[in-house]
Amino acid sequence: MTIAYERFNLHTSPEKFYIEACDDGADAVLAIDRVSNEMTLTGKKDVPPSANTRPICGIMGSVRLVAGMYLIVITKKRNVGSLLGHAVWKAVDFDVISYKKTVLHLTEDQTQDNKTFLSMINNVLTTDGFYFCTDYDLTHTLQRLANVSHDFQEMSLLERADQRFVWNGSLLREFLAQPELHKFAIPVVHGFIVMKPCRINGKIFEWILISRRSCFRAGVRYYVRGIDSEGHAANFVETEQIVLYNGGRASFVQTRGSMPFFWSQRPNLKYKPKPLISKNTNHMDGIQRHFDSQVLIYGKQTILNLVNQKGSEKPLEQAFAKMVSGMENGMIKYVAFDFHKECSRMRWDRLNILVDNVAETQDEYSCFLVDTEGKVLSQQKGTFRSNCMDCLDRTNVIQSMLARRSIQSQLQVGSPPELARRSIQSQLQRMGVLHVAQRIEEQADFEKIYKNAWADNANACAKQYAGTGALKTDFTRTGKRTQMGLVMDGVNSAIRYYKNNFSDGFRQDSIDLFLGNYAVYETDGSTPLRIQKDWKFLTLPIIMVVAFSMCIICLLMAGDTWTETLAYVLFWGTAAAVTAAVIVFNGRDFVDAPKLVQKEKMD
Repeated sequence: MTIAYERFNLHTSPEKFYIEACDDGADAVLAIDRVSNEMTLTGKKDVPPSANTRPICGIMGSVRLVAGMYLIVITKKRNVGSLLGHAVWKAVDFDVISYKKTVLHLTEDQTQDNKTFLSMINNVLTTDGFYFCTDYDLTHTLQRLANVSHDFQEMSLLERADQRFVWNGSLLREFLAQPELHKFAIPVVHGFIVMKPCRINGKIFEWILISRRSCFRAGVRYYVRGIDSEGHAANFVETEQIVLYNGGRASFVQTRGSMPFFWSQRPNLKYKPKPLISKNTNHMDGIQRHFDSQVLIYGKQTILNLVNQKGSEKPLEQAFAKMVSGMENGMIKYVAFDFHKECSRMRWDRLNILVDNVAETQDEYSCFLVDTEGKVLSQQKGTFRSNCMDCLDRTNVIQSMLARRSIQSQLQVGSPPELARRSIQSQLQRMGVLHVAQRIEEQADFEKIYKNAWADNANACAKQYAGTGALKTDFTRTGKRTQMGLVMDGVNSAIRYYKNNFSDGFRQDSIDLFLGNYAVYETDGSTPLRIQKDWKFLTLPIIMVVAFSMCIICLLMAGDTWTETLAYVLFWGTAAAVTAAVIVFNGRDFVDAPKLVQKEKMD
């Protein structure tokens, strides 16, 4: 495999950027012409002494905005840990540098648009969760990497990366077209990674959790639901739990993603907008495309649908079940579990009903297991695909429980088919991590690490999709629901409501711009950013605020008689209520909607 450079110096001159590889023995310099945008390889001798120099940690890529091209670089990184001897880094700070030395050539409107686009790029970059590795492919699971061809192994990181999880793929298009530049390009994944050394019975092993967020049909909570025409599901995340000990390694993979048919749930000022199933699209074609891809990549599929089986979520569950049944695919199994009904009145122990129900299937799927000599003892033959409405809170709770059962069956005997049972028992008894009679729940230190890591994973995925931390993390951290946890869920729900209605349009535009779903051109024409709001957007809220204020003033400053006061209060109160009702009725006109995306993507 052609590894990427790890350390760089950025030399900036008026004519060019010179990005010098500073790894031991490296002499290559990438020169980027700030006028023609041409990228070429040169040597250190060509870097002008007068250039301004500073160290950088990597190149995210380049993007075109109204003012021209911009270079995005990683300026600060933090070591997360080591995966099979390869350092894994979290990108924590970035810089967006203009090729142009000035923006004086722009009109006032263009300057404002350029600032808005820049703030969109920075909005994505400041969303926590970008990770990279310069000499290991983070985009693939251990099992996928163990089953690749020799030709695949010889590819560069950029060529071999799973494009579903390369969040800077669009930014690196120019690099991809020039193979000689691949060592300067770093595929960056978005999601969550934690690596923890753990000790049980005096034996130290590495426990790792990796969540890879797909960049296909990426977006925010209410503006991206269901699937697109290619079968890509919204909020699709691949989560891999890895155990490394004494040269042996084990991996268990799960996925989550929006219900894979055509449905939407646009914000409209209501706390919970009604989901709508599209009536004008071929759902079976879309769901077939989705699961054809899932079966090809992961093998057998068990769908765990955790949505409510009553109320507004019921039609979605019924439609999903009917479509899966209509596919008549023996590789796909459907399990519906009404999470909220089963766990109502704090009966969280009832989650074990679902875990026990799919235990035999989990044993059949097994896990990826390699012994200390590099011999593959078992392969994972299928995955659990979990979903709720958002694929966040309920989904993460169930995934953590299935992952716990997986690691229990890895660290103990478990109950897979007989051959796999003997292999796992033999391997992990030789590891000596757990004795046969022990349970991981009894290992207080590991239990704390495990629960907190899964709760942190929930928070990371939730912030990236919904804008706040996850709900129900008190159960993930402690194994039970608490009153304080319920209070925090209420706070996060209120914050989600505000963001989903009044700031997520900008966030969706930011993601679409960053991923290349919307392209900016250097033209004199107007951009979608200049679309003016309808007159109702400002007029009605002002009327409502004035009417409500007058109602309060009338209450505080009573008239000469109570009938006069009551008349004023009723008049202004009615005006405020009627105006509020009109605003809610026209709710979609008052939310922060995306401006850059095409209409068909949102419907």
